[in-house]
Amino acid sequence: MKYLSKVVAVATLGLVLAGCTGTPMKTQQYDASQYTVLGHSEATATGLLVLGVIPIKQNSRFVRAQEAAIKAKGGDAMINTQVQENWFWAWVLTGYTTKVSGDVVKLKNVQ
Repeated sequence: MKYLSKVVAVATLGLVLAGCTGTPMKTQQYDASQYTVLGHSEATATGLLVLGVIPIKQNSRFVRAQEAAIKAKGGDAMINTQVQENWFWAWVLTGYTTKVSGDVVKLKNVQ
């Protein structure tokens, strides 16, 4: 029984730590000769934290917003990126809305 409680404790700790990881936004430095600017774009994505511990689309919201902004202009990447975040609260959850904006670029095939 002592062994089982240790296994449960380690598994719980693993789940908690795994729930705290996020997906990093990809940003790179480009030389002006490597791209054509398609225009300004912005998009939002929302994630929830239920009961303060259960993340729902919480950790990927930055990347989802960035990808949606790039896709809206048909580009490959974003430069001059800005990130804003707002949150809201309801009885059993907290919501976080992330807005990513910037200039969408189409990368040239540089050899």
